[in-house]
Amino acid sequence: MTKTDPIIAVKDVNVSAEWYQRVFGCNRTHGGNDFAVLEDDNGEILICLHKWGEHEHPTMKNPDIPNGNGLILYFRTNKLDITRANIEKMNYPTEADIHVNPNSMKKEFSLRDPDGYYVTITEYHEYEG
Repeated sequence: MTKTDPIIAVKDVNVSAEWYQRVFGCNRTHGGNDFAVLEDDNGEILICLHKWGEHEHPTMKNPDIPNGNGLILYFRTNKLDITRANIEKMNYPTEADIHVNPNSMKKEFSLRDPDGYYVTITEYHEYEG
């Protein structure tokens, strides 16, 4: 089995962890001020947060380079309406409100996280080829 555990560099691990927890209702299961692991209700890793410059990872040394160029954090969820309601409760702006993606034919919306990463949240679906 192979899985992806996305790790993004952030300015403040605690601020970002709280934001993702409020958006997705996920749990913080590991870390301190320099690193956090966020898991969903099934114990699957949703995302990991790493403080800029704290370790020797080559892509996480320079916070002056724009975050996320060429990256979309794409979350598939069976709780789209709840997640969107969480964003509204936070009074947090979106980049694109709920609409049907013409490629997947699923509802989705997009926003930027506190560090400027582009986040798209879509209805859960399996990929068909």
